[in-house]
Amino acid sequence: LRVKNQRAAVILEYAIEANRLCNQRGAKLIVNDHPEIALKAGAYGVHLGLDDMPVSRARDIVGNEMIIGGTANTIQHIEQRIADGADYIGLGPYRFTTTKQKLSPILGWEGINTIMSKLTVPIPIIAIGGILPEDISNIMETGVHGVAVSGAITYAANRAEVVRQMYHQLNAPSLNPFI
Repeated sequence: LRVKNQRAAVILEYAIEANRLCNQRGAKLIVNDHPEIALKAGAYGVHLGLDDMPVSRARDIVGNEMIIGGTANTIQHIEQRIADGADYIGLGPYRFTTTKQKLSPILGWEGINTIMSKLTVPIPIIAIGGILPEDISNIMETGVHGVAVSGAITYAANRAEVVRQMYHQLNAPSLNPFI
């Protein structure tokens, strides 16, 4: 759940409703930027941007049961997030996105592939930022654990079809040898 420029009380209302919907459908809610709200809403985790509070401070708030993810744009960011105790990394942005105001340098396929080829990371790395359904197969070939999408679904004329396309790509035998 990523809500910007709203009061905490409003974000908490959204988080509680989003968590209810996630629980109904077997999904996991991760709240962006707000560990206190994630805790109050019973979310699965919290995600912190590069300019948000440190992972260690968020861990003090949410405890050890909730996962904490952190954004990264460089190998150094990834190493720092791991050292700070993050449970997963959101690596990006892949391309320009209008869902974020202060965008880090765009990595593209080449940047993500270069970073992934230089690391053996003990936690999942998720590609983020401006990802479209047609990007998924190529991005997954870089060795990332998965992708996070927002605008591709939010701004789609047929959201259900976009989700079906992404699900099909992510579950293709060529990308997932366990199927």
